[in-house]
Amino acid sequence: MIDRLFQKILVPVDFSACSEEAFRIALSFARSYQAEVLLLHVVDTRSLESLNRLGLAPAAEAAKQKKHLRHFARLNTRQWLAWDEAKGVAIKRILAEGAPFEEIARTARVEGVDLVVMGSYGGAVGGVEKIFFGTTAEKVVRTAGCPVLTVPLPVKRAKARSAKSSS
Repeated sequence: MIDRLFQKILVPVDFSACSEEAFRIALSFARSYQAEVLLLHVVDTRSLESLNRLGLAPAAEAAKQKKHLRHFARLNTRQWLAWDEAKGVAIKRILAEGAPFEEIARTARVEGVDLVVMGSYGGAVGGVEKIFFGTTAEKVVRTAGCPVLTVPLPVKRAKARSAKSSS
């Protein structure tokens, strides 16, 4: 009989290269343990509220922006679910709004998740916020209530990204 150490694996994604790698690893774990993958994307409403307070995103535009971000998430999720690695794996899509680390921890508890697999950093790493408050991954490790596997960007992909950005 197959050991069912992990039955539900939560993968929070922001569609960065690092979260893409985390999704690939989660799919591998899911195959090995015949687990269900919960693919979570959180629309970070804190960022929208900050832009609104600064006058850079009028309140009237906030609803349009949220709608656009939800649409972007659905399109990207569909693309990822079409990967060959995703075929044959039970995957549940979840779209949430709020502070990413809070929604990730809440989803882990509510869904009874056994493991969280996430990128060690995302696409929007903020300098000052990171220094004072830590990264989303660090906050999730402290609050998730289950094991958290943080996945760095593989060296070969990191080198390719830095070569592209210096061109």
